[in-house]
Amino acid sequence: MVQPRTVITYGTFDLLHIGHINLLRRAREMGDYLIVGLSTDRFNILKHKESFLSFEDRRMILESLRFVDLVIPEDTWEQKEHDIKKYNVHTFVMGDDWAGNFDSLNSLCEVHYIPRTKDISSAKLRNRLKI
Repeated sequence: MVQPRTVITYGTFDLLHIGHINLLRRAREMGDYLIVGLSTDRFNILKHKESFLSFEDRRMILESLRFVDLVIPEDTWEQKEHDIKKYNVHTFVMGDDWAGNFDSLNSLCEVHYIPRTKDISSAKLRNRLKI
């Protein structure tokens, strides 16, 4: 029996937009099962990042997407290696704005940086909405 190819990505996914959808869809196309490590509210504070939506709201939104199979909390930068081993991950995916930051994980799985969707980000949305 062939084991499914597991893909993992991480992010805050606040104010879900087409850039997020594109990243998640392309990540899922790289395997059979997509895990999303969702930054917790506590971890966002440590990253000096404030989310408009709560962790639970962001989780519920992500869980409703057909190409997301599992959402797990991301509490620390260091947990990525643990998650890759725990979930037998084959492919690690991040946006290309993170290019090079996770190359050390290549010893555990394939690492891919996907090009960002042009002219969209949560920060741009917040500025346009003045929030």
